[in-house]
Amino acid sequence: MTRGLSAALRGALCAAALLMPAAASAQFLRAAPLAAPHGFVGRMTVSPEHGPPGTSVRVAAEGLPANAEFQLVWRTVRGGWKVMQGKYHGREYRPAAFEIATVRTDPAGRLAAHFTVPEDFGFLHDIVLQQGEREFTQAGFAVDMSVTASPTSGPVGAPITVAVKGIGWRPLENSWMLLYDNRFTGWISAVTTAGSARFTIPAAGQPGLHVLEVLHGAFTFPYRNMQQSPEGDRPRFVRHFTVTPGTPVLPPPISQQAQRSVRRLPAPGALAAAPRFAGVGQRVTVSGAGFTPGKSYALLWTTVVGNRVGGHGWNESSRPAAAAVADPSGRVTFDFAVPEDLGGPHALSVGNGAEKRTGSLWIAPTGFPLDVEHGSPGTPFTVHLQGVGWTETANIYTVDYDNGYIGYACAFNSQGDVEIPLQATGDPGWHFIDLYPAIYRGDERQPQNFKIPQLTYAADHPGEDLPRFRFAFEVTEE
Repeated sequence: MTRGLSAALRGALCAAALLMPAAASAQFLRAAPLAAPHGFVGRMTVSPEHGPPGTSVRVAAEGLPANAEFQLVWRTVRGGWKVMQGKYHGREYRPAAFEIATVRTDPAGRLAAHFTVPEDFGFLHDIVLQQGEREFTQAGFAVDMSVTASPTSGPVGAPITVAVKGIGWRPLENSWMLLYDNRFTGWISAVTTAGSARFTIPAAGQPGLHVLEVLHGAFTFPYRNMQQSPEGDRPRFVRHFTVTPGTPVLPPPISQQAQRSVRRLPAPGALAAAPRFAGVGQRVTVSGAGFTPGKSYALLWTTVVGNRVGGHGWNESSRPAAAAVADPSGRVTFDFAVPEDLGGPHALSVGNGAEKRTGSLWIAPTGFPLDVEHGSPGTPFTVHLQGVGWTETANIYTVDYDNGYIGYACAFNSQGDVEIPLQATGDPGWHFIDLYPAIYRGDERQPQNFKIPQLTYAADHPGEDLPRFRFAFEVTEE
């Protein structure tokens, strides 16, 4: 019954159902039709009219048919990314409705009910009283946004978990940004997570109080004078973190930051790769059956080449990656190191007479340790990645230095290899460099926020499943 719902919304609906009569609890999880009004009948109110997820809401209605059964319905949307053939076309939200409870009027045509607000997109939702596909009356309830940052203190480098609930989906409600000590950090998406977001940043700076702000901004960066905007009542959030003396919390070695899973791998073909995804240089085997015993075969590796900036676009090119001889049973096994190439899926093929066996291998991005990890201000050092992708949703990594956005790097023209020269800056102590996935380009007009660091990459990145990389540099006395 809950297929298609986000995990956050499913969990909230289940929690709400526990507070309802048993007869209504199962129905709360059931999708409801989007009923159309046939002339409103009766009047309904909700109290309170706004609140965060988990709020207990009283519903009262009158002027309805007597002794009649109705469905109390929560209207919302389902969000999704529009990504096709390596191109980014924005986001979309499709109307959806879910049954809160089944209710019945008394002989005077009145009814009363309670429900608990689910964890869902923020701002206005319709609460509808309907029978089947006919709407009788409705009222509005606004889901309030909330922001928490925890813990509230710790040594430099300590992970700060920021949790946001109630992000909206409409224009001027769906593009929220994080600042750290007045430095722009990145944007907070919740397209496929039903308005909820969760991510971590490192505690940066000297011991003392540091300020985190969450603000709205439809045009790439935060809108500062919100109170004078067309939607002046949108909230703004300020949270504090105190950096304390103590042992710094450094990121794990880059080898331990390698991707452990890829959620959306291509379907396996006749050629089976083991493992199904790997980093550049990692050993893999590709095997298949049904070949001529004793015959030599070449495994063809397909990649993407071109020049987006020069206007030449991209096209596919194949080359041999390995060779093997089929065993007496007609099985062939290729063993080779993953080539230095772009990240994402690569088609594999082996000619077999008039037929062709095919499969795929996914290259996951990987990183190298910093070439220099300590030095005085101005010391040059390099961040180096391999296996960065080629699609519009995987082609760039954005760079934060101490939670401040300093630019991006592109991988397409260097066939997935990215070297980023940086300069050490700041007071003596540890400083943190975070690389977040972003979107290279797309035809989306508003909100204009997709080219900047996506802090919620882990749960809500469009297209590929991509990792973040975190490094630390120690600035020493001159």
